[in-house]
Amino acid sequence: MSRVTRIISTVLVVATIGGGLLLWRAKAPEQMPTAQSRRTGPIIYYRDPDGPFYSADPKRNAAGKDYIAVRASEDVSFEDKPPEVAQPQSSGRRILYYRNPMGLPDTSPVPKKDPMGMDYVPVYEDEARDSSTLTISPSRLQKTGVRSEPIELRAVTVPVRAAGRVDFDPRRTSVVALRFEGFIESVVKVAEGDYVRKGQPLMRVYGPDLSSAAAEYVAVLNAHSAARVEGARRRLVNLGLDDATIASIAKSRRVPRVIDWPAPQDGHVIERTALSGMRAAPGETLFRIVDHSVVWILADIPERDVESVRPGQSATIRTRSYPDHPFKGRVALIYPHLNMETRTARVRIELPNPDGRLLGDMFADVEIEAGGREKVLAAPEGAIIDAGKRQIVIVDKGEGRFEPREVKMGRRGEGYAEITHGLSQGDRVVTSANFLIDAESNLKAALQALDQGAGK
Repeated sequence: MSRVTRIISTVLVVATIGGGLLLWRAKAPEQMPTAQSRRTGPIIYYRDPDGPFYSADPKRNAAGKDYIAVRASEDVSFEDKPPEVAQPQSSGRRILYYRNPMGLPDTSPVPKKDPMGMDYVPVYEDEARDSSTLTISPSRLQKTGVRSEPIELRAVTVPVRAAGRVDFDPRRTSVVALRFEGFIESVVKVAEGDYVRKGQPLMRVYGPDLSSAAAEYVAVLNAHSAARVEGARRRLVNLGLDDATIASIAKSRRVPRVIDWPAPQDGHVIERTALSGMRAAPGETLFRIVDHSVVWILADIPERDVESVRPGQSATIRTRSYPDHPFKGRVALIYPHLNMETRTARVRIELPNPDGRLLGDMFADVEIEAGGREKVLAAPEGAIIDAGKRQIVIVDKGEGRFEPREVKMGRRGEGYAEITHGLSQGDRVVTSANFLIDAESNLKAALQALDQGAGK
């Protein structure tokens, strides 16, 4: 064999041995009983070797490195893991299987994660029997901020809001007029807007009929005719004289030429037509006096709210002049007819006005505390999920168990709703994160329907 032939043969032998070594080293990790041999199951996702990035398909990162395949048996945690399933097992509840947290029709007999790294949700034996109950782990409850509170008996008031105006009470209004033809000799210094008190003189009046009646009364008194005294006195009363003026005539036994005409009540003079020296006809209005210590608020409420408003209910009145000073009153009357044009009913509210702040014809915003004062079973409005044709609440049954329940509601007000059917006193209802629980409950019902369909 030539020298060249021996060199070529040696090179081929070395190359064959090196290739075998490389092939053995490439296959050795799979054949050696290392920790990687425990990687079993299908590939569920791929992760970036340089950072916390994941992909459902093979790909490369920005550095050109291939994503690492992660199999089902690998334990990859994205958050603090809760204790092992031994905690729920200690309560005597047996786990039947684990379901996909995203609602996919996939279950597992052992704990696992979905392609996004989320833990499969355990399904307990008692949950399988009670399809209406949903169980949530304590850690999830804390993260979602679930809050609940018991429902109880309380008075539910429904505010009815309307626009109104201030009006005078006609029962506290007086008109000063003569019952005989007379003359006004003089008028005291009283003008419109002035406040007068009962018995205060307003004007000095002379009348022929009044003087004749006064003369007859004095004559009867001087004659000591007891049988005729009452008749003569009655004539003066019929002409409008008050008891104090008649007593003054009886005491002096003299017929006065003019009479001081007094104010019939306390109040403000809102109208004055009397002038010194004028002739006054019987019945002619000379003064109009109004007592503003109590005023009316006339409010127009919509026809749909008539049923909920009752006499005696409290009302809050706010005016534009005093927006920060609410006035309190009570509903006194609901007028027995509707306004045909606006389809509203008029409500009269009476309220004290000792300081005279409320002026006639002021505009006012009225809020009537409608509804009954009796206590009814009521739940916070935030606990009610209104689905249009039905209303749902999430009942907290304790130990992380929740049950959606349909309820019937009555009136609402002040953040609470009357519950007429579906709950009992003492039931705890979820007031925060109830939409999340409801969504998960609907998901559970859909999964059960899929499981039943698959079984059939």
